[in-house]
Amino acid sequence: MNKKIFNVDVHLKYNGCRIDKFLQSQIKELSRTRLQNLIKEGHVSLNNIINNNPAKKIKEKDQIKINFPPPKTTIIKPNKIPLDILYDDDDLIVINKLPGVVVHPGAGNYEKTIVNGLLYLYQNNLSSIGGKLRPGIVHRIDKDTSGVIVIAKNDKAHISLSKQFSDHTIKRTYEALVWGSLKPQSGKIREKISRSFKNRQLMAVRKEKGKIAITNYKTIKVFQNNNLPKISLIECKLETGRTHQIRVHMNFKGNSIIGDKSYGKLKKKFKKINPLIENKINNFNRQALHAKSLGFYHPSTMREVFFEAKRPKDFDTLIKSLGKASI
Repeated sequence: MNKKIFNVDVHLKYNGCRIDKFLQSQIKELSRTRLQNLIKEGHVSLNNIINNNPAKKIKEKDQIKINFPPPKTTIIKPNKIPLDILYDDDDLIVINKLPGVVVHPGAGNYEKTIVNGLLYLYQNNLSSIGGKLRPGIVHRIDKDTSGVIVIAKNDKAHISLSKQFSDHTIKRTYEALVWGSLKPQSGKIREKISRSFKNRQLMAVRKEKGKIAITNYKTIKVFQNNNLPKISLIECKLETGRTHQIRVHMNFKGNSIIGDKSYGKLKKKFKKINPLIENKINNFNRQALHAKSLGFYHPSTMREVFFEAKRPKDFDTLIKSLGKASI
């Protein structure tokens, strides 16, 4: 959009429609996510009153105005950083993200992110829908979570992939090490997630409020002996993709993820266990969570494709150590 201000009156056929969906029908070149962000940031007014709710229902003859903000002056510099590229074609890039690496710039962190590395390798050959701070970024995983993510090289691919994420047709599998043994050992967690009352930086299961989140899990192996508390290697398949979903759901079950500083347990003391293994468990410096695989329909061929990312060295070493300790 080159316009600074956009005005539109609501036609009868859109009576009762959500404001974000209506605007998407009127401004084809902007994604629904971008329009929702403009609404949340206070750039959209309804009948001359600022509206921050993307789900607000509109009526015939309502007047809607968008005041587009000036472009951000932040310059994202290309950085030469290691990127484990699993796949690359004219439409997309699939990356095995290393633990400790942020996906895109923000909040004072503008260098050595995945985006900085992408700009170094691909320059302007990335989709523009995410804006200057998030070129190519369709989705993300937490800084300390490792594993597979997909990047869009053009807007057509970005729109297609975003819709698949929105429609929950993306197939995502994660591996995690959690405290204890899940009961039952395989199952489905279906609980609403929203911001925590206690800490707005964190998420929590909220019965009365939030968005439904669905995690299918199964236990792969339980590590235990007389001196080692039970630790389980689990696999999770997501039907939804809420913020911190697996971490929140595992904490809710009472089986928080090893090394999770936000949702996890404090360090444990063990009886007569090899101190080297105890240190590996207690000093695992991130959540033991790995995005193992990603499946989706290719934006151009519409054929279903799957990509799998190897476990990072720290995660794999911890699993092997637990295996030796549980013999």
